[in-house]
Amino acid sequence: MHRGVKRLLTLASALALSLVTVPAVQAAEPGAYWTPERMRAAAPLDIRTAPASALRASVPTGEPTSVAPLAIPDGGSPWTGGGAVVATAGRVFFTYQGRNASCSGNAVTSGNKSTVITAGHCVKLDGAYHTNVAFVPAYDNGNAPYGTWNARATFATPQWHASEDINYDIGAIVVGQVNGQSLTDVVGAQGIAFNQPKAADTYAFGYPAATPYDGTRLIYCSGRTFNAFLSNGIGMTCDMTGGASGGPWFRSFSEATGTGTLNSVNSYKINFFPNWMFGPFFGADAQNLYNQAQAA
Repeated sequence: MHRGVKRLLTLASALALSLVTVPAVQAAEPGAYWTPERMRAAAPLDIRTAPASALRASVPTGEPTSVAPLAIPDGGSPWTGGGAVVATAGRVFFTYQGRNASCSGNAVTSGNKSTVITAGHCVKLDGAYHTNVAFVPAYDNGNAPYGTWNARATFATPQWHASEDINYDIGAIVVGQVNGQSLTDVVGAQGIAFNQPKAADTYAFGYPAATPYDGTRLIYCSGRTFNAFLSNGIGMTCDMTGGASGGPWFRSFSEATGTGTLNSVNSYKINFFPNWMFGPFFGADAQNLYNQAQAA
């Protein structure tokens, strides 16, 4: 069992702490550390998991039924629809416990035009913040068509910072400029919303890199969300694996334009139920984190 599982099963109360900003240790020049070879070799950070025995509620027979566009439901296929999400979503690279690793993330509308939303464990895990953090939008098998954007600061909710509470597994990355331009001026941005109803037709995206995926393609899942187990978040049917952590969940997603409203991220799974993915509820703490990040 992963040594962090015990913490994941402790659903701590919200802590009255201020948000924590941690400057990320970076290479001197954009892209200097994250060469194509290092990106290809980066190990996918595992999606947090918990044992099925920890379930405190009865397990339903399936997700709520919905009638939706042709791409719903889907448990995990390459995204071929194009649109804005191809550029706003990307891989997050970092060094964790001395090894290079990866997650996923997405650029959102922000005052500084430089904010990426991801999972909390994609910026901090096992008591330490990651170093060499960078965002590569539209990642393509070692290629960075829109550049490699080094972080100048990383953020986590106070609850994730204090105890890595799975209810608040939300992080934010503020990146520096590349060639004098800000991130969302180059790749565009997705909207973000908070305190939304938990049941909705939703699309999740990410760059899973653990079997059967290899991290080279943007993968999506789609379906109707339901109340999560082990946390106060939301769940959906999704087969994505390690490396997808931090990838965006969108409400009101348009297949035609590839745009939606981000309201959660890929966070954790339950052992023996690999067909479900769970994400944190974006409430007041998520909104506070977003506001501090976009003002940085």
